[in-house]
Amino acid sequence: MNKAELIELIANKTNTSKRQSEECLDLVINAITKSVARGEKVTLVGFGTFQRRDRRARKGRDPRTGAEISIPAKKVPAFTAGKQFKTAVNKK
Repeated sequence: MNKAELIELIANKTNTSKRQSEECLDLVINAITKSVARGEKVTLVGFGTFQRRDRRARKGRDPRTGAEISIPAKKVPAFTAGKQFKTAVNKK
């Protein structure tokens, strides 16, 4: 499912226009993005937790030359699935 399909599903389930559904979805995505960027955890009970993690600096290899390169530390977004979400995915 892509974003357009999700917007259509939301619009059909809530009896709203696609434009309104898209605005709501964009608001949710932007709120999660900004919170995680500030270092805050966003927990949606039953679904999962979005958070920012620190990845430490490390050594790597350039695949073309094989030379050792330094990969700098950085912050990365992470998602941990909640129990209900995991259960739903693992149902047979």
